[in-house]
Amino acid sequence: MASTETADTTANAPAKAGLGGLEAGLDALETTAGGRTPFRQTFTQKILPPIIAVALVLVVWQALISLKIVDDQTKLPSPGDVAAEFRDSWLEGDLLGYIWTSISRGLLGFLLALAIGTPLGLLVARVKFVRAAIGPVLSGLQSLPSVAWVPPAVIWLGLNNSMMYAVILLGAVPSIANGLVSGIDQVPPLFLRAGRSMGATGLNNARHIVMPAALPGYLAGLKQGWAFSWRSLMAAEIIAPSPDLGIGLGALLEYGRNASSMAMVFEAIILILVVGIAIELLIFSPLERRVLRSRGLLVKS
Repeated sequence: MASTETADTTANAPAKAGLGGLEAGLDALETTAGGRTPFRQTFTQKILPPIIAVALVLVVWQALISLKIVDDQTKLPSPGDVAAEFRDSWLEGDLLGYIWTSISRGLLGFLLALAIGTPLGLLVARVKFVRAAIGPVLSGLQSLPSVAWVPPAVIWLGLNNSMMYAVILLGAVPSIANGLVSGIDQVPPLFLRAGRSMGATGLNNARHIVMPAALPGYLAGLKQGWAFSWRSLMAAEIIAPSPDLGIGLGALLEYGRNASSMAMVFEAIILILVVGIAIELLIFSPLERRVLRSRGLLVKS
């Protein structure tokens, strides 16, 4: 009997060793994933590449002026002229005002769109009749350029902040709702059946089962919704500027065009681009990494 037990132990030894190696490998992976990335690696992989890209753009831009490939600075100002425009705006105390006017409108409009688009997306995704009636309309509204809403919004609401928010909502709500619908469509039916078997129905089902499972698609819809919010706001500020509404980045762009000041136009374009990148890096990228990490989908190179 002892020899038999010894033989079984010897036969199972390779399997146990293999399982032990597998567990050790998984532990090593978890340890590596949980460790903090060194700053040097973060700098070389994430910070340095965009710095190099911006430097190359500035070098090519200045070369076009210095080599007189573009010798009409009324069409293409030099980087120095644009920097001087930034300096003047800063010294006059207007630069932060331009940025805050647009950001405050954009974020508030996006939050309103979020409050409307989320329940609308749930309703469309879960009720077949509503989906058949409203689903094609949402897709059509999403493909409609935001600029098309500015003239009717001005006629209906006048030149005021309500007009700005109406344009933002019409541009962002369809994207948020469609993103949530897409995320819910990708939820495995097994999750829904398991939730119902455990008593999660109605709002509890949406809160504890549907929304967490649909979160990646919903987050993609939020990112697209913000992009549409920002574009809609810029369209409204460009087409319908008014001193009573304050000068946002879109209005600054339009004022630069009216004054034939390409330096001011480039200042507005750069600020619009920087704000869009900042919102992506400060809000949506951390959210996306957190969602992916919670699902074990974040892969570190």
